[in-house]
Amino acid sequence: MKNTKPLNDLEIAQQVELKHITLIAEKLGLDADDIEMYGKYKAKIPLNKIDKQKVKSGNLILVSAISPTPAGEGKTTVSIGLSEALNRIGKKTTVVLREPSLGPVFGIKGGATGGGFSQVLPMEDINLHFTGDFSAIEKAHNLLAALVDNNLQSKTNNLGLDARTVSLKRVMDVNDRALRNMVIGLGGTGSGIPRESGFDITAASEIMAIMCLAEDLEDLKRRLGNIFIGYTFDKQPVFARDLKAEGAMTALLKDAIKPNLVQTIEGNPAIIHLGPFANIAQGTNSVIATRMGLSLSDYTVTEAGFGSDLGAEKFLDIKCQSAGLAPKAIVLTTTIRALKYHGGAPLSSLTTPNVEALKKGLPNLEKHLENARLYNITPVIAINKFISDSEEEIEVIKELAERMQVKVALADGWARGGEGAIELAEKVVEVVEQSKDEFTPLYDWDMDV
Repeated sequence: MKNTKPLNDLEIAQQVELKHITLIAEKLGLDADDIEMYGKYKAKIPLNKIDKQKVKSGNLILVSAISPTPAGEGKTTVSIGLSEALNRIGKKTTVVLREPSLGPVFGIKGGATGGGFSQVLPMEDINLHFTGDFSAIEKAHNLLAALVDNNLQSKTNNLGLDARTVSLKRVMDVNDRALRNMVIGLGGTGSGIPRESGFDITAASEIMAIMCLAEDLEDLKRRLGNIFIGYTFDKQPVFARDLKAEGAMTALLKDAIKPNLVQTIEGNPAIIHLGPFANIAQGTNSVIATRMGLSLSDYTVTEAGFGSDLGAEKFLDIKCQSAGLAPKAIVLTTTIRALKYHGGAPLSSLTTPNVEALKKGLPNLEKHLENARLYNITPVIAINKFISDSEEEIEVIKELAERMQVKVALADGWARGGEGAIELAEKVVEVVEQSKDEFTPLYDWDMDV
């Protein structure tokens, strides 16, 4: 009997004949001398390729989602599929994503390079170490932590830092709960001052969040110097600049600040750079990466972590205001299984058709659409298709979209790649070309807290 078991993500990725990274760069108008190659299929793009005028005139598309199930709803897959489809209909497009953290990669969630026939490649490299950006951040962070402990026991340059107030921990890119809280400095006078500390995961490092907002190396150095360490015994704040740490930290990050160029399954450009978590930071790729995409493409598709009430709001309220970015549309990734989950269906039953639970979960989608409109951005519903979705369930969402006067399209990029997202791409282009709305932040940064 013939084996009809579908290929998994890794098997699909490994069947693709990758193009040399110089061919991908050519699609962005870059030649071999314009990029810094990391082997045949990865490269870094120098910051001088950012064109501020093109950044202002480019079409930025944000992919977000309704409140997800624990497994996530496929924003990355939808983002990649949409970018493939936009390229198919003649729109020069780059997808710009976050780098995966090894914590989730080896945890429940797994990798972060999309899925099925909507992936970025080489997925094994991207998920595992990639070009060393996370490692550089880890080293810069831990250098600062070491300087803090050195200063605590220094007899010549002691800042009078109260060890009990030090908030900075060390970081590593692995989930290791046993190291979250610990006592360091044991072993005698030559080993430091004993105190409570611990390890965070690298994606939670303040340096990760800082790099994602930095404009360039000089701005990065300034921001690193502003990292708060703790208080002196006289209750005065101590910052990284007081330890003269920012220069050495910046030197360690001189390559990590450059965004990475890779490719999609269909051979289109993908820029992947950094990755702070959305639950404790802004949850988006770097400002530099997004600006690079806008500089080199007509359309730039990007995503923000978790649902629109978390990642998208941080993207719009923090990243866009900080960097002067203005999305032209929000694609709201929606799954039937998530709506059934919000309608009270047990997690174990989400692959079983259940129109009643789906209808009970619709207020979640309605609220996310309402939130998007508060920013004066037109939303588009992308129904990320799963094989368990019934036609009746799909029709329920389409009826809601018609009632709320929102464009809706099936997104079948997982099974069909760019071809499966053509309808979505066409709806997004309609919004971009026809809408006269302009992104309006919900609040002014100069407002009092």
